[in-house]
Amino acid sequence: MWAWPSFGRTAISSGHGYQSLIDRFRRARSDDTLAVLEGFHPLKHALRFGATILETVTQDLDKLDSLVPSLAPDLVDILAKGGTEVPTTVFRQLSPAPPATGVISLALRPAYGPQPFGSPEPLLLLENPRSHGNIGAAVRVAAAAGAAGVVTTGDHDPWHPPALVGSAGLHFALPVVWLRGLNVDELPASLDDRELLAVDPEGEPLDSGSVPDGAILAFGTERDGLSPELLAAARGRIAIPMEPGISSLNLATAVAVVLYARRLG
Repeated sequence: MWAWPSFGRTAISSGHGYQSLIDRFRRARSDDTLAVLEGFHPLKHALRFGATILETVTQDLDKLDSLVPSLAPDLVDILAKGGTEVPTTVFRQLSPAPPATGVISLALRPAYGPQPFGSPEPLLLLENPRSHGNIGAAVRVAAAAGAAGVVTTGDHDPWHPPALVGSAGLHFALPVVWLRGLNVDELPASLDDRELLAVDPEGEPLDSGSVPDGAILAFGTERDGLSPELLAAARGRIAIPMEPGISSLNLATAVAVVLYARRLG
């Protein structure tokens, strides 16, 4: 069910409310209960997949309205009725990189239960990914390929605004969970009954039957790969065939190759 804030279409008048608005959006970037949606596409997908939108700000309400029929015709009745217009000088202070589409929103992050991964499709485990952009791109692929969810470890919050830009808001299409200090000897109960497979150059060559139902597919970093602890915990290893001299693939590309080898096989 789509949820939209109650304020409807408004325009903040000159000299009123700017600083509180700016502070609110800046604080939201470090609030682990909120998601900052920078751009039209993250907002579009968040709404399609049931997000609760708390606030939307635009520098041009007419431009926002003009994007809806071509980019999200299914949301005309929703997106055409909400938004707060502010001057461009104010809008530029809401984000370090204001989006070209001229719209930024705040949404609630989903609250997951103890076992959020109900689908029998493969689950992605991204060990210590180094880039929010890579995380977002991997989430986007996972959503498109129908994965059960995405789990990340390490210091990078997968719900950070650049990751949401990278996924175009498709974090809301599947569970995306951050386990900063994952201990492979104590996998969460919701993961225990899945087969852990490592995507690793020393594994068996990938084919259409390499990924069983319910598998956890573990991906490491481009430079270092997976940790020795996670490799030791895996029940099997899968290698993506590559030409000689090619040492690695971008994280999201590797995720796409493995998931679509299964999906199209």
